[in-house]
Amino acid sequence: MTLADVIKKLEGAYPPGRAESWDAVGLVCGDPAQPVRRVLFAVDPVSVVVEEAVEWGADLIVVHHPLYLRGTTTVAADTPKGRLVHTLIKHDIALYTAHTNADVANPGVSDALARAVGLVGDLVPLQPFPDDPWRGLGRVGELPEETSLEQFALRAAAGLPKTAWGIRVAGDPARRVFRVAVSGGAGDSLLGTARAAGVDVFLTADLRHHPASEFAEEGGPALIDAAHWATEWPWLAGAASILDASGVTVETRVSATVTDAWTRGY
Repeated sequence: MTLADVIKKLEGAYPPGRAESWDAVGLVCGDPAQPVRRVLFAVDPVSVVVEEAVEWGADLIVVHHPLYLRGTTTVAADTPKGRLVHTLIKHDIALYTAHTNADVANPGVSDALARAVGLVGDLVPLQPFPDDPWRGLGRVGELPEETSLEQFALRAAAGLPKTAWGIRVAGDPARRVFRVAVSGGAGDSLLGTARAAGVDVFLTADLRHHPASEFAEEGGPALIDAAHWATEWPWLAGAASILDASGVTVETRVSATVTDAWTRGY
């Protein structure tokens, strides 16, 4: 298989045209004609992930977060991102990004998150596209049965990969919860949408102090704030399965390396 063949399969599931206008998705480096035998999936394009790819002999790294989001004027090797690009090129490893186009896909990042924390049955977008009600940001679903906020938080913590951040909860531990909204990655822009959806709890990442405090004061759903990396990591297996099930003859691997920015809690 060529890199172009693999990209075609990925973009069938995660159309670049669905990415936000500010986003940077697609092929970052690599020759579309180069052969691809091994593909590593990871959340972040950082040095430890590239080192893993080199050691494993990967030909392609598929990541969720862009390497260059705001543009650059240099890939000099005396900069962290420049060194990463030089390492990739030296080892003939391509780099491809599926970011907000994977967030809104069906299934996408939030579908994987919902299943990881125990939601069952049909999932619907929290903020659907006007032209496609089955695609959009976040997901809303239900638990197998009503439970307490505390028990759901424990279930979520067990279902997500461990990080120093862990999870934080805002709300009465005894509150009964059944209908749940989730959004992989930073989700405080969806707080009002979660309230309007009438869910019992909203699980996301990167919630800020003031919006969360105001949300709680206004009687919204309970909140669960998890590590950004942890809420997006479950998507990797689903992305890899697209290649595994498509007839593309490549070997896939999901990186288990924790690349969350926060490395220790006290």
